[in-house]
Amino acid sequence: MTIAVGETLPDVTFKTITADGPTALSTADIFSGRKIVLFGVPGAFTPTCSMNHLPGYIENHDAIMARGVDRIAVVSVNDHHVMNAWAKSSGGADKILFLADALGEFAKATGLEVDLSAGGLGIRLKRFSMIVEDGVVKFLALEDAPGKAIESGAAKLMEQL
Repeated sequence: MTIAVGETLPDVTFKTITADGPTALSTADIFSGRKIVLFGVPGAFTPTCSMNHLPGYIENHDAIMARGVDRIAVVSVNDHHVMNAWAKSSGGADKILFLADALGEFAKATGLEVDLSAGGLGIRLKRFSMIVEDGVVKFLALEDAPGKAIESGAAKLMEQL
């Protein structure tokens, strides 16, 4: 069952790389007491994710933050080294928190997993965006196909802030 507006995010642990090296962050570490824009992508460095989805959030960072958001984060079923490389190569490292859901625990616990094995990618995240306040989903947009980034893009999300 897919997570819905009004539900609390599941307790999972993500990995990211900070100045101190690889770091584990729990759902509570990221979302407790904060308003977070979270978007999910099927894969770092994939065409739609890198050319259409992530750039909108980087370009609109200041406008999103000006609307009372504490942080913008992206999550993908990739390891933290891949997410760190994507953060650096995209120019988003200082604007977006790049979260690795390497084993797909968040994807499965939220019902946002998608099987892209036919394309050689395995289990991944559906493309989505959400607004989360103190761990509770306040807005959720899902794309109907992994190759689109319209409903979950930064422009649509800003309409909800």
